[in-house]
Amino acid sequence: MELRSIALAFAGLACAPLAPSAPGGPADAPGSRVPEAHAAAGEPGGPGLALLAAKALTAAYEGEQVVDHAVLLVKDGRIEALGPADSTPVPAGYEVRDLGERWVMPGMIDLHSHVGGTFDINDVVYVTNPELKVHASVVPHNPNLKRALASGVTTVLYIPGSGSNMGGQGVLMKTGLDRYEEALVRDPGSLKVAQWGNPESWTVGVGKAFENWSLRDQFRRGLAYAKAWRAFEAGQGEKPEKDARLEVFRELLAKRTQVSTHTQVFQVVLMTITMIRREFGLDVYIDHGEMGGYKAGKLAQELGVPAIVGPRAIDAPVRYMINWTGTNPERVEGLAAAYQAAGVTDIGFNTDAPVIPAEELFLQAAMGVRYGLDNSRLETVRGLTIVPARTAGIADRVGSLEPGKEADVLVISGDPADPRTSVEAVFIEGREVYDTAVEPRRF
Repeated sequence: MELRSIALAFAGLACAPLAPSAPGGPADAPGSRVPEAHAAAGEPGGPGLALLAAKALTAAYEGEQVVDHAVLLVKDGRIEALGPADSTPVPAGYEVRDLGERWVMPGMIDLHSHVGGTFDINDVVYVTNPELKVHASVVPHNPNLKRALASGVTTVLYIPGSGSNMGGQGVLMKTGLDRYEEALVRDPGSLKVAQWGNPESWTVGVGKAFENWSLRDQFRRGLAYAKAWRAFEAGQGEKPEKDARLEVFRELLAKRTQVSTHTQVFQVVLMTITMIRREFGLDVYIDHGEMGGYKAGKLAQELGVPAIVGPRAIDAPVRYMINWTGTNPERVEGLAAAYQAAGVTDIGFNTDAPVIPAEELFLQAAMGVRYGLDNSRLETVRGLTIVPARTAGIADRVGSLEPGKEADVLVISGDPADPRTSVEAVFIEGREVYDTAVEPRRF
């Protein structure tokens, strides 16, 4: 008897094909899903759900990465258990879905997106705008997010544009839920910093030295404000006057959010690492990181700074962008591979959507392998899931198929970094929000 049959016999239940959580499939209009009192299997308040898959990609940061002939149990919107069918019994009363030869994996996470609502929110009156918040412009489940969802992207960091040196505060949100309160993962999702390129066009034009001075000055002011509040709350100082411009620094100091950096070219990536991480001690990650940025990879690893690569996947041998003297001038350099060669262990991928369409996040990982990334430890899957989850400080909730985490689960036809692979169904927090068996593919 096959292992899958053993699990079904234990449960005493008939297999059910993939099916929508409400008649007609996942609806687009708010309020169209099954009410909580009649929640579908796996959702909060509903019966348990067992997914039987040929393979499960756990994406755990440490430990087993693949489970063959897997049973994934979902209850009340969270993962209850994951293991081989012959040792993972399905509790009585659970709905059982046999996925056949399909695989399951965690939902993907994109930490650089401008399509959570109104595209590219910028305020360029001042060179630094830490108080700007994009949350007022969020449009949950908008058409761009719906396509992203269909490709397996379940969480995005929607951030301001890069028109100023410090653009403001982003929002971490789920892609497939209808209401802001449901979709919100964390606000602020990050403090957006942009170095080199776009912010140099501010007013009459500024250079790297002025940008570095402006950032350092803003970080000093903000952290002084945050430390004054921390001292007051500890009974060691007077109550500071509230300053809306600087409130986000209290979140940064408390390690409740991170600095995300639009940063590229070696010199500027180096400044991101040395100023924001080493000098100020804040959690920060490289975002973009092209044009020789990987040359700072060794120091990034030493100081615990992850590299979330994209939207460019390669450095081309063009002297305008970087002086290739002393390297191989004929080589196209894969950025993920270059960071890996420099010793960086936490490498993720982003789209900078709509620069690269949000629904093509998985192709960013595929490009990484095409240009040299060693994928022997499922670095592509990890770079789409657990690495960005840890980088954003949300790995306790999402990013891997581990008990206790939110059941953001993809049903896929094969390796997610293979462009031939298709996403067949998507669950967010145990809710089935996309199923190709009952609605047309979105891209």
